Amino acid sequence: MRAKSNASHTHAQVVNAWCMYDWANSAYATTVMAAMLPPYFSSVAQGAGFTGTQASSMWGYVTSLTMLVIALLAPVLGAIADYTGSKKKFMFGFFVVAVAFTSLLVFIGTGDWLLCLIFFALAGIGNAGANVFYDSLLPHVAHPDEIDQVSAKGYALGYLGGGLLLVMNLLMFTQPGWFGIPTEDWGVRLSFLSVGLWWMVFSIPIFRRVKEPPRASDYVATVNPVRAGFQRLGHTFRDLRRYKQLLLFLIAFWLYADGIGTIMKMATIYGTEIGIGMTDLVGALLLTQFVGVPFTFLFGWLARKLGTKRSIFLALSVYVLVSIGGYFMVEAWHFWLLAFMVGLVQGGSQALSRSLFGSMTPKARSAEFFGFFDISSKFAGIAGPLLFGVVGQLTGTSRLSIVSLVVFFVVGMLLLRLVDEKEGIRVAQEENRAAGLA
Repeated sequence: MRAKSNASHTHAQVVNAWCMYDWANSAYATTVMAAMLPPYFSSVAQGAGFTGTQASSMWGYVTSLTMLVIALLAPVLGAIADYTGSKKKFMFGFFVVAVAFTSLLVFIGTGDWLLCLIFFALAGIGNAGANVFYDSLLPHVAHPDEIDQVSAKGYALGYLGGGLLLVMNLLMFTQPGWFGIPTEDWGVRLSFLSVGLWWMVFSIPIFRRVKEPPRASDYVATVNPVRAGFQRLGHTFRDLRRYKQLLLFLIAFWLYADGIGTIMKMATIYGTEIGIGMTDLVGALLLTQFVGVPFTFLFGWLARKLGTKRSIFLALSVYVLVSIGGYFMVEAWHFWLLAFMVGLVQGGSQALSRSLFGSMTPKARSAEFFGFFDISSKFAGIAGPLLFGVVGQLTGTSRLSIVSLVVFFVVGMLLLRLVDEKEGIRVAQEENRAAGLA
């Protein structure tokens, strides 16, 4: 009885350590990617003579380029990591790049628009790359009957952790004197440094407590791992017909993740363009964070009651309303309302998408398959911001860019209806048993 209790306690520690990485890296998603860097970049770019719309377009283009780089790298690196048993090593390498270049944003001042874009791109590549391998650990950390809840717990902790640091960052900007900071500008810049430090400290548990999953059963020490990775990747492409439901889900996810990712990345720079101040922008996103905590847990519960697919449908329906509402946004309170609506569904839609994919993924190839999962979201990250930038540049306003995202949600939902998740899970479990990983 005692041995069983100790085993359960160890499992709980591993799950918590895995979830804490969401707490750690969500500070980047909130303070850097969503809340403070986009409007700060807009002011930096305008200080160099660009207009607000031009700044929004440049931000969209660089975001697309960043996602393209990791989209091309992720599947190959995932295959290599599976083959050599090095998921955590790859995760750590990208993590170091992300933390370093996030921290270097502290040196960005007025007019340094190009350096800002370079640092942001490298930090974004590091963050996205680390997330590929972090997500791939989920099927190894969580038991099959708890994967929805563990994924939701990670996102909920991410909202809480990112929200708490964003509170401090907002105060560093609005009340710099409280922290001995000379100006609001330095308050923003030091916020980026605080994200790097936060990220580094709270990532310690995952690297200490989560074990490296076993390498592939066909691993041969004398074989070049890069060559083996490409071979495994080619095998996966040829073998996708065995994972029809997984492939169909990936296509659906690619579409609706396009809309979700674009709203996350472009919301504050769009708000800046139409004249909403940074205090309202950051405050509204702070509301998103704290609303997201209980509602992400709620979606984990809804998945048990309604099913994972139906719960994702509910979340995507709200996103359709948000996209339409964004077209009509003119006042600060409109941004607050839309931010609240996003908070209701953002964590739930992402957590359940991750767990549904994880349920249909064979464990022996989790990094490889999550490379494909993340490539879906990264290619979505290419199309959405690129469309946002092009439409804004052609029309002189980003309003049509926001409302155009509706098509991604609607078509993604239609394809999601066709996914037979039970069949996908059955195929994955058969392969797990064959590999001795059930």
